[in-house]
Amino acid sequence: MNVFVLNSGRCGSLTWFQACRHITNYSAGHESRTHLVGEKRLAYPPNHIEADNRLSWLLGRLDDAYGDNAFYVHLQRERPATARSFARRRDFGILRAYGEGILFGSDPETNPMALALDYLETVEANIRLFLRDKSKVMEARLESLEADFRRFWEAIGAEGNLEAALQELKVRHNASVAGVADK
Repeated sequence: MNVFVLNSGRCGSLTWFQACRHITNYSAGHESRTHLVGEKRLAYPPNHIEADNRLSWLLGRLDDAYGDNAFYVHLQRERPATARSFARRRDFGILRAYGEGILFGSDPETNPMALALDYLETVEANIRLFLRDKSKVMEARLESLEADFRRFWEAIGAEGNLEAALQELKVRHNASVAGVADK
């Protein structure tokens, strides 16, 4: 069974992936096929866990490829904190792509927090819509990561070193640097 950790980004997906590396009966990846196109983009190996925020833009194709034959985790973080983290990264990455590409021609002077909140609402709505007819779904939150990861471990029948995985959850990976958006 494949597992997809659907998320907006800036919510602990890299940390979740690092913890999943301690699971021995699944492979794990973080944004591992983002550079591929066509059928290769979603051709994950069997028994693979993938955390990739870009999947929120490929949900129709993900449904065609895996449908209800996968396990889905909706990983989230408290929205204002997530938005602040994205606002710090306004000029690169997915928020830049959203502002310049999806919102084609958006005003470059748009408040970074407003843009981040709009992005989050869009992505979270896409994920909720996708998951509404799936039977193997769980929600996980950065604020309750250890308890949620334990539930995840049991739900997918994970094998490996749970204690080492839980230790990974204490490490902050890819943290944003505080700045103007925090004010």
